[in-house]
Amino acid sequence: MDFESLCVHGSGKKYDHTGAISVPIFQSATFAHPGVGESTGYDYSRTQNPTREYLEHTLAALEGGTDALAFSTGMAAVTTLMELFAPGDHLIVSDDLYGGTHRLFFQLSVKKGIKFTLAGDPSLMEAAITPATKAIFLETPTNPMMQVTDIAKVARLAAARGLRLIVDNTFLTPYFQRPLSLGADVVLHSGTKYLGGHNDTLAGFLVVKEPELAARLRFLANTMGTCLAPFDSWLILRGLKTLAARLTWQQKTAATIAAWLLTRPEVAAVRYPGLKSHPDYAISCRQTSGFGAMISFEIRDEALARQVLGRVKLIQFAESLGGVESLITYPTLQTHADIPAAEREAKGINGRLLRLSVGLEAAADLIADLTQALARR
Repeated sequence: MDFESLCVHGSGKKYDHTGAISVPIFQSATFAHPGVGESTGYDYSRTQNPTREYLEHTLAALEGGTDALAFSTGMAAVTTLMELFAPGDHLIVSDDLYGGTHRLFFQLSVKKGIKFTLAGDPSLMEAAITPATKAIFLETPTNPMMQVTDIAKVARLAAARGLRLIVDNTFLTPYFQRPLSLGADVVLHSGTKYLGGHNDTLAGFLVVKEPELAARLRFLANTMGTCLAPFDSWLILRGLKTLAARLTWQQKTAATIAAWLLTRPEVAAVRYPGLKSHPDYAISCRQTSGFGAMISFEIRDEALARQVLGRVKLIQFAESLGGVESLITYPTLQTHADIPAAEREAKGINGRLLRLSVGLEAAADLIADLTQALARR
């Protein structure tokens, strides 16, 4: 089945006989047993729920994995994933990480004795491997600097050294990028973003290649209670139906806006993987089928950057991304505020940097809004 059809029709499993087009919301905490030692396949919703199961099977098919697990948030997915590692273990992670992931790794996981090395280039990742290294964790494209990493190259490195490769695919989704097919072992999503697509619910996912790893993660999720609720599972299923259509339009609009931003004298730099001037453009062309709808751009002075945030009207100044509404974010004070200032500045996450999530509005309207917001008064 083609990707677009799979988004609409999901895993295809039927749970009732009413002919309902929409998958039912099984809003039940527990399920009755037919008899002693017997089960319908569902016992308690923390362990599994039919609505969540349907969503998990759908996402596993979209990513090309053997199994997927749905969590209450993206951070719940990452937190559960980190329980695979023990004190003394070492991970190599992208040197430009979503602030929440960075906070978890460097403020909580380190207290459990897990060590991390930040590295952006595959050669630096290879140099950072030690006998204690267990995994490589990538964001690509990264948040917010839009760095792109060659997944297949890192996958070969990880396989040769017996390491797991984990890839955060939130920005591109399986519509534009399928890391498992490039050699990754685990794919991570904040389902709150493009998969849900409507800025109305929180969710997270882990999609895995190997059944044994999936079974271990299911034990951890059940034990930790980090699962996604039935109604939220249904909201993500609803969002997935339009994933391909939304991203096709959003990418087209993002490309138009990125090209327009390049012409603005107030803008010092534009970071969008679809621009031929992007340093990782060739890698993106090789490993993705699209460039997404996230743009980071740097204003020439901080006062003007703050002015933009206060004057946008159609675009909304809010955290998050991937929804039908366009959102603009100030990473230095929002998503990446907990990263040490020196580290932020070294990466270019400064008071002049803005991150734009392009929604479904008309490109002309978004450009008009940015034009008036950039105008000096």
